[in-house]
Amino acid sequence: MWRSVFVPTVVLAFAEGLLVPVLPLFVASLGVPFWWVGLVLAGEAIGMLVGDLPAGALLRRVDRKTAMLLGIALLGVAALGAAFVDAVVAIFALRVLAGLGAALWGISRHAFLTDAVPLHRRGRMIAAFGGAQRIGSLAGPAVGGVVAALGGFSAAFLLYAAVAGLTLAYCWRYLESAPPVGRRVLARARPGVTAHTAPPRDGSDEPASPWASVWALGWRRLGAAAAGVLMAQAIRAGRRIVIPLYAASALGLDVQQVGWIVSLAAAFDVVLFPLAGWVMDRYGRKWAIVPSFALQAVGMALVPLAAGFAGLAVVASLIGLGNGLGSGSMMTVGADLAPKGAVGEFLGAWRLVGDGGAMGGPVLVGALADALGLAFATLAVAAVGAGAALTFAYGVPETVRRGS
Repeated sequence: MWRSVFVPTVVLAFAEGLLVPVLPLFVASLGVPFWWVGLVLAGEAIGMLVGDLPAGALLRRVDRKTAMLLGIALLGVAALGAAFVDAVVAIFALRVLAGLGAALWGISRHAFLTDAVPLHRRGRMIAAFGGAQRIGSLAGPAVGGVVAALGGFSAAFLLYAAVAGLTLAYCWRYLESAPPVGRRVLARARPGVTAHTAPPRDGSDEPASPWASVWALGWRRLGAAAAGVLMAQAIRAGRRIVIPLYAASALGLDVQQVGWIVSLAAAFDVVLFPLAGWVMDRYGRKWAIVPSFALQAVGMALVPLAAGFAGLAVVASLIGLGNGLGSGSMMTVGADLAPKGAVGEFLGAWRLVGDGGAMGGPVLVGALADALGLAFATLAVAAVGAGAALTFAYGVPETVRRGS
């Protein structure tokens, strides 16, 4: 599992981290308003929205290795193209293409973890997966900032493309082909741990229609969970535009300083992922999720009060701590809810909702920043984070309960 999933995850997360300080400042340097910056940053999420359901269904027909390789290739092509264009529409189109690749790459890994990991270890394993992404992205922003400062924005995109190419070669060589995801392996829960997943209506392992198993979970339960993950991913994506834009526009920091701030926040993010997995498996998913998004909301609300490099670094680190406490939490809840016989379809729908939030966060920031100012936009994102914490606290049932 480590060689098949975790190693390429760390490497590609580093590549993604390269663009965190670079992409918003690159788009802003083209002389476009904030709403265009938000739209370009949302482009990857838009591509994921378009690709999530088809990618989930595709896993029933092709093996995971094929899906992963295609996803990585699309990510690399999108980054390579961005190094040679300076039209905002073209950059947006390439980010959408990257989103299609990210959908294939992400859902194939999520389905693998859902099938392979028993229930009583799922929180820790998926939190470790989230931690691997965070470890990979730890150095990415700082490196991206330095590379962009020394060689220009295009150099950061070229480095991303090179890393994606190396990851593609690694996965081609070392990933083993696996059969399409037709059904999920039954979770081997130990005594005292009960999953709240719903079986198919007729009790069979393979229902006539995979979507029947999804609908069997119930609209009330799915609706609350969908609202929670929508807001959760919105604040997570919103911070990727708030921190760089506030640093550059309000504080006058350069791309290299922004990179260091984001990497520092990522370091605090990494610290808590082991605790997140342990808490989710020992006490329940909510005990990690609710404090995670409450902390992120508080940190986001403090951003307009940051008075310089040090102040923004402290606030960004608080947001990083909150995000680290929720490491892998949305993937874990999605895996808990996924019904037997429809894992790919359900995870495609689950990620569709989350990616809707990831798209909405940057768009919300860009639109509100143009209309009412960046400080107001930041407070709006903080309110979204508070909404996520409240929704999971009171609206979403606990997906794992401990027996007495």
